[in-house]
Amino acid sequence: MTRIAVALLIVFCLFQASPACGADITITGPDVQLTDDEVLASTELLLDEKNLLDLKNGIAKEITFYVDIYRVWHMWPDEFIAGKKIIKTLKSDPVKKESIATSFDGATLIRKRFNDLDSMLTWALSVTGVQIIHIKELEPAKYFVRITVESHARSLPTVIGYLLFFVSEMEFKITKDSPPFTIGGVR
Repeated sequence: MTRIAVALLIVFCLFQASPACGADITITGPDVQLTDDEVLASTELLLDEKNLLDLKNGIAKEITFYVDIYRVWHMWPDEFIAGKKIIKTLKSDPVKKESIATSFDGATLIRKRFNDLDSMLTWALSVTGVQIIHIKELEPAKYFVRITVESHARSLPTVIGYLLFFVSEMEFKITKDSPPFTIGGVR
């Protein structure tokens, strides 16, 4: 009977440690700029107190930004056109009092060191001027930019992950759409 009680206690603790939906995490923007050649998007993520405390205590975070453009269809689901994926890794060392952040967009890896956590968060949690697609590749229609930000929880060992398949691996996932904008003449 004690083995069952211990197993139930472990499952209960895992549910308590399982991540919340990220109710206090917000996306500002997205801001869309149409230049002569490109569709550019910018956004910023504001973390909640729990995630900020984790970073202050030295727990690393990997945050993925998806910047996607969709075509608006009235009678059909919106059509995915193109997108970019940007992975930001945030690490803070409370003993050394330094923070390290990386940004990888699939082609370029940028790594920066910071003397304080706030300056790292300002740099790492903002995405500016992301080139999504050339305007010439788009047909005349209405479009919008969707920003999706997600963070995965620390991974469980493989065997435990198979046994506890109901425990969420996602720390948070939020999405926000820009107001629609028009390219060319609208049909």
